[in-house]
Amino acid sequence: MREKYQAVVAGHLCLDVIPDMSHMSRDKFERVFRPGRLLDVGPVTIATGGAVSNTGLALNKLGIPTALMGKIGADIFGEAIKGVVASYGAGLTDTLLIDPAATSSYTVIINPPGIDRIFLHCPSANDTFGPSDVRYDLLTDVKLFHFGYPPLMKRMYENDGVELIDIFKRVKALGLTTSLDMALPDVNSPAGRANWPAIVRGVLPYVDVFLPSIEEILYMLRRETYNDLTARAGSASAGILSVVTPELLHDLSDELLALGVKIVGLKLGENGLYARTGSVGAITAMGRARPSNPAAWANRELWAPCFQVEVVGASGAGDSTIAGFLSALLRDQTPEQTLTAAVAVGACNVERADTLSGVRAWDDTMARIAAGWPRLSLTVPGWRFIPEHGLWQA
Repeated sequence: MREKYQAVVAGHLCLDVIPDMSHMSRDKFERVFRPGRLLDVGPVTIATGGAVSNTGLALNKLGIPTALMGKIGADIFGEAIKGVVASYGAGLTDTLLIDPAATSSYTVIINPPGIDRIFLHCPSANDTFGPSDVRYDLLTDVKLFHFGYPPLMKRMYENDGVELIDIFKRVKALGLTTSLDMALPDVNSPAGRANWPAIVRGVLPYVDVFLPSIEEILYMLRRETYNDLTARAGSASAGILSVVTPELLHDLSDELLALGVKIVGLKLGENGLYARTGSVGAITAMGRARPSNPAAWANRELWAPCFQVEVVGASGAGDSTIAGFLSALLRDQTPEQTLTAAVAVGACNVERADTLSGVRAWDDTMARIAAGWPRLSLTVPGWRFIPEHGLWQA
């Protein structure tokens, strides 16, 4: 068993198969990616994916001892997952659950330059993950519990999310700070047709830090707005961000805070990270990872632009952003420092094609920021720019 854990990351875990498409132009990809055509690609990258790997291993790389609680099968893909996870440090596979009756989950990621990713995903063992798969015995001294990707885990969204809610109730009762991330389901799948308003409203009273993407939360709580913005933007991915307004973000975060969340973080892709926080009382009630100065965190509304990098691949960018956020929170940093760390770790991630090799150690990341790492241009009408932090504040 590893050293004392500060965090646990539970939820979705899979094997990622990522063909190298860095040589391919967008125009060529769109011309030849069609039935009956042979598409030349480069060497394959084999990595682990899902929140347990992407966020959990990134937290470990950032210096936060983290237990990984994901389910895999006793098969070839399961062995590959264990091998990849073990390569990041001794003891990292200790808390994985191996189910001989299940097959391991995998994802083929089609990731050509300049085009949003296409995922071919098989959930397998993730669909059988339930409350009994969480190692509550390891949570006695842990500060933070993060769960990722319930829309890709059948038992987590069935029956209006009753088992997901049960997990968060039990963890919150142990005194931990709880964190939740989502995923955007296939709209035509059972997950896409799940009662997401009921699931979100049922679980958020037990969630301290909620970190979905803007697309995910609009899909789950504002379907008409999601459909309208998707139609106006011409895409359900990057394009939707061009029509998301500060007013919409404020209204959404109002609703989420009213449901019990203490810190709302909405991932906005190349437009950075928006965050809104609750009252002093709410921050004080966050559990063992709560900030030591709740007043500094209370009633804040901030927007962090991304750092400038050459984008090689976007796989795991959101998960790395979350890892940066949670790592800073566990280090008791200010809200400004926490958002800056989040977008910095996310930016490092996209400099590599896979989900983890771009993530640097905490001190290296902080040194890069301190050296004057430039940001992408972002203007938020009606907000005040804070030059010493490179953030916008409402």
